[in-house]
Amino acid sequence: MKIVLLEPLAIHQKKLKELSSKLIAMGHEFVAYDTVETDENLLKERVKEADILIIANHPLSGEVIRYAQNLKYISIAFTGYDHVDLEACEEKNIHVSNAQGYATEAVAELTIAMIISLLRNVIVCNEVVRKGGTKEGFVGKELFGKTVGIVGTGAIGLRTAQLLKVFGCKLLGFSRSESLRAKELGIEYVGLEELLSNSDIVSLHLPLNKKTQGLLSKEKIALMKKDALLINTARGAIVDNQALAEALNKGQIAGAGIDVFETEPPFSDHPLFHAPNTLLTPHVAFATEESMIKRANIVFDNVYSWIQGEQKNKVI
Repeated sequence: MKIVLLEPLAIHQKKLKELSSKLIAMGHEFVAYDTVETDENLLKERVKEADILIIANHPLSGEVIRYAQNLKYISIAFTGYDHVDLEACEEKNIHVSNAQGYATEAVAELTIAMIISLLRNVIVCNEVVRKGGTKEGFVGKELFGKTVGIVGTGAIGLRTAQLLKVFGCKLLGFSRSESLRAKELGIEYVGLEELLSNSDIVSLHLPLNKKTQGLLSKEKIALMKKDALLINTARGAIVDNQALAEALNKGQIAGAGIDVFETEPPFSDHPLFHAPNTLLTPHVAFATEESMIKRANIVFDNVYSWIQGEQKNKVI
């Protein structure tokens, strides 16, 4: 079979050779592209003879998927899979797996970093001291004792909750299904409205789908405390970011840490760019040296397993 790595995986070439050598030894052809391609006509050229695709987080449209006549399996080097046209995959009976769990530590750690940075004014203080300023006006807040609402209690939400528990936080949770592990960590499940109304910090850890798109609407954001923080390391479209920017500008909530946007990179006139007390990062929560190695190991293991008749990390 022809196995195509459609875009780079942010690992050293030595590691890529190590992972692909097993496939080559099994008699399969392996082709790796070291650039990201967004032109659909050029993507079609890359996929046209592929039996198996390995992709990361760039969009894979139904048009490109349908063009790949031999395609049978896609291994996604990402936890989310909303960038892949799954309807086209189902139509062509193409199996899809993701890289579940590779970025759990990385995302949870950036979430904590954002919370502390906002509570202690770290970014602003850095700018002030470089200009000869003092601590005047920069009395921060402690994370200890805060009520944190975890929206989505999957692996990343639970790891985030575990770290927050060490800081002495009270934990509220909202999820489509309740987790025994979450309850063992001390998470109290409540409705979304109650969570938003009672949390000092709200942290989002949900996949993007039809049910979660726009979940934090203008009306939902209005339920939050005036001194609350919102952290989004999940997906940009889960939040009405125009409404969030308006709430920040009007002082209806105290601050936000945002790693994800509806369009990435976000447009230069994105409403959050000029909102006060807003910490923005370019979708880097998942990106650490350690997580990239974990991710590569998982996606190649997915491929080996599927070839041998077992599908791991099944999406469809």
